[in-house]
Amino acid sequence: MDSLCKGKFDDLIKYLKQVMDYCPKDHFLDGPRSSALRYDISADLLKVEHEVAFLARMGLESDYYDNAHMNVQMFMLSYDQKTFAIEVPLWLTHDELECFEDLFESKLSLSGHIDIVRIENGKIWIWDFKPRAAKEKHASTQVFFYALMLCKRTGVSMDNFMCGYFDDKDVYVFDPSKIKVETLLKK
Repeated sequence: MDSLCKGKFDDLIKYLKQVMDYCPKDHFLDGPRSSALRYDISADLLKVEHEVAFLARMGLESDYYDNAHMNVQMFMLSYDQKTFAIEVPLWLTHDELECFEDLFESKLSLSGHIDIVRIENGKIWIWDFKPRAAKEKHASTQVFFYALMLCKRTGVSMDNFMCGYFDDKDVYVFDPSKIKVETLLKK
């Protein structure tokens, strides 16, 4: 992890190490979950050929664990040099986003867990494994809010993030810095 991020993403490394030792559980007990958000963020999705589909195939074939997510995540963490974190806990409190209560209709923290964090081409990539990626309607919303939460937790600018979701056949990516949270209220 340190060799992938050293110098450029020291705040990300610091967050990941701190959250391993101390993760405030109260943010995860109640409140909205990123995975349950059901609105369109109008991400400019691109379907691409990407190595994560191959890694997913290999992970699914490994069959060490009792579920697809864990097989893919653990395979990537173990064998992919660009993957350096899985199941990263995140939260966003109502005072960290001006339009929080209007967006989520709650004052309780938004929370979630990033499936996979990779460093690719000098950017932090947030990936979500979706067994039927081509049929997903709201995966981009979930992954966008993961990027926003990680941005808030680490202080790393949104310009340094890319997002995507995938399965063993299909991969979709987008640039989260192109999405303005305020415009989501008008939809």
